[in-house]
Amino acid sequence: MKKYFITGLLVWVPLGITLWVLNLTIGTMDKTLLLLPAAWHPDRLLGIHLPGWGIILTLLIVGATGVLVRNMLGQQLLRYWEGLLLRIPFVNSIYKGVKQVSDTLLSGEGNSFRKVLLVRYPHPQAWSLAFQTSVPGEVKNRFDEEYVAVFIPTTPSPVNGFYFFVRKADTIELDMTVDVALRTIVSMGVAATPEAVRTPDQHKSCLIP
Repeated sequence: MKKYFITGLLVWVPLGITLWVLNLTIGTMDKTLLLLPAAWHPDRLLGIHLPGWGIILTLLIVGATGVLVRNMLGQQLLRYWEGLLLRIPFVNSIYKGVKQVSDTLLSGEGNSFRKVLLVRYPHPQAWSLAFQTSVPGEVKNRFDEEYVAVFIPTTPSPVNGFYFFVRKADTIELDMTVDVALRTIVSMGVAATPEAVRTPDQHKSCLIP
């Protein structure tokens, strides 16, 4: 009886979570319909409620924004808008940080992660995937040996994580692209390719005992 119950769970749990995520996503996107005048809402025009119209509106807004920003006028408007945000205390720090992360994850135009590393975290017997970033000059001058800045993302949301400074000698540089590393983290290792990462044992010569 137990094995039949587990088999049923294996069918319904992923299906239920998928439907829940879709419902949450569609419901969130449908809130963009509030930008339209009440007389233009599909529910009022059609007389029935059909979820999902917000997805179309969201895609149109995002696409139109991309088209607008690609031309000179749009770039000037974007610089003006960003200039306003950067003049607001506290908001400017949040905006700059989020923008750098989004530029890194969504395009190659931001301060992209330089390398994919293995670092010992959360304890000396464990290894975690990390991205090498930039060490501020003031921090770099405080060290007597070479340190690197690393961002250790959380699973399954790589936009959250921890920012540390670690000795370069205590890291392992991987022959892995940032895209593969992100896919591995998001999928909790399910989508990782076996040949993508060399094991720590293959890099022991790189570490200081």
